Amino acid sequence: MIRLFRLFAALLALVAAGAATAEVRVTFHSFNGAMPFGRFPHAFVSFSGTLEATGEPVKENFGWSARNISPAILRGPVYGMVLVEKDAWLSKTNRHFTVPLTDAQYRTLRAEVEAYRAHPGKYYSLEERNCIHFVGRMAELIGLKVDYPPAMMRKPRQWLNHIGDLNPQVNARKFG
Repeated sequence: MIRLFRLFAALLALVAAGAATAEVRVTFHSFNGAMPFGRFPHAFVSFSGTLEATGEPVKENFGWSARNISPAILRGPVYGMVLVEKDAWLSKTNRHFTVPLTDAQYRTLRAEVEAYRAHPGKYYSLEERNCIHFVGRMAELIGLKVDYPPAMMRKPRQWLNHIGDLNPQVNARKFG
């Protein structure tokens, strides 16, 4: 009987320890780009960790881009898409800062991702709804201070450095 009680107590301690460490984190990334060939500068977010309520593991990332890269993006809104980066690509990005999330905050951010994904029509705008605005919305939804200086709207790395400055509590890493 004592052995059974000890086993039960040990299992309970393991479950409690797992629940105490359950947390999802959002990381804010920029990519410098490889112009003129290759990838454009880009900003996106990644989620990793474990949901506290369910123990479900989370490992995903999302960004926002034009569906087709063409001169049309210079003339106005075009069709957009939510991008998911390959794991190998994540190691090539600038990880500016990471913020822990509650389960509710995580669900709010995921709902925003899905709202972007489901938006009908031409929703991507190089000037008003590019990857920076997408990432900025994620930051706003978790209570970070965000602004959009016009000179930074095509410079994700510089912009995320700026957002880090506006929010010293996130202990952002600066990239040159």
